Amino acid sequence: MHEQKTVAIVGGSGYAGGEFLRLALGHPQLRVTQVTSERQAGTPVGLVHPNLRGRTNLKFRRAAELEEADILVLALPHGHAAGRLAEFEGKAQVIVDLSADFRLKDPATYQATYGQPHPTPERLHEWVYGNPELRREELRGATRIACAGCFATSVILALYPLLKLGVLLPRDIIATGLVGSSAAGASATDSSHHPERAGSLRVYKPVGHRHTAEAQQELPGHFPLHLTAISTPRVRGILTTAHAWIPDGYSDRDVWSAYREVYSQEPFIRIVKVAKGIHRYPDPMLLDGTNYCDLGFEMDMDTGRVVLMSAIDNLVKGTAGHAIQSLNVALDWPETMGLEFAGLHPA
Repeated sequence: MHEQKTVAIVGGSGYAGGEFLRLALGHPQLRVTQVTSERQAGTPVGLVHPNLRGRTNLKFRRAAELEEADILVLALPHGHAAGRLAEFEGKAQVIVDLSADFRLKDPATYQATYGQPHPTPERLHEWVYGNPELRREELRGATRIACAGCFATSVILALYPLLKLGVLLPRDIIATGLVGSSAAGASATDSSHHPERAGSLRVYKPVGHRHTAEAQQELPGHFPLHLTAISTPRVRGILTTAHAWIPDGYSDRDVWSAYREVYSQEPFIRIVKVAKGIHRYPDPMLLDGTNYCDLGFEMDMDTGRVVLMSAIDNLVKGTAGHAIQSLNVALDWPETMGLEFAGLHPA
């Protein structure tokens, strides 16, 4: 193994930064040297992230005190990193952004999606979209990584093989995500919010979800795509169901074949379709803390409709985990390094 790379995390008191810190502390090639938070400056990390008690002696510092590192991870609220890019670029050779600031490549699409012009539109092409299953070759040697959104990740991974191989009809695709509060009712980058652990389901984004633009950018075919997000009482996890249609004469064997052809060598994609037992389909409860995406499907042969199911932990495979996975690819380390946790059962 090569010498460890030093890591600084900007905005490390929130969910996204805290989760990246948790994973980085267990990664054999990463050494976290700095974690910033304006609100928590001077506070030991373990007081804000109690799961990290005894794992690190670091204290939060202000961003103005940031020193150089090999890798800089930006875990700031959406819209904050892009305007400070010049400030951050002098601190590290490799920069990973966990927000939405550099995901979209078209400045007009960014403005339409986020309601304001991008502060550095001329730099958008420099960032590689941090979805290793789709962008692995582009990620090799990359120094600017824009990590994918969590809902977008669950949608993209479910649909990509079928669209790539032409298994689906060019009709509207409707996807609904049941999302945990760490991705819905509370900000993943602001520790002043706390996830709700109990409550009823509620639709919090019935139309116009911002991750639609990401999914449309990354998916082949540019079919009409409609996303709805529903907040659940859980803290972690996304379970997405996508409704699409296949041509006459196609069957579930064609869906199986597409998934196998595209994902057979993917270390973090699992196809879950079991005929017996209680774990027949993807279940985000079994993925807490893991970097897996579990995919399943069921056919309605009378109508030609296929229901695709995708389950992830939004804070790992949807945020910090695929950031680590992307870094592993970029730096030519084993892709699964630091991401070996298999999850818990019973959950």
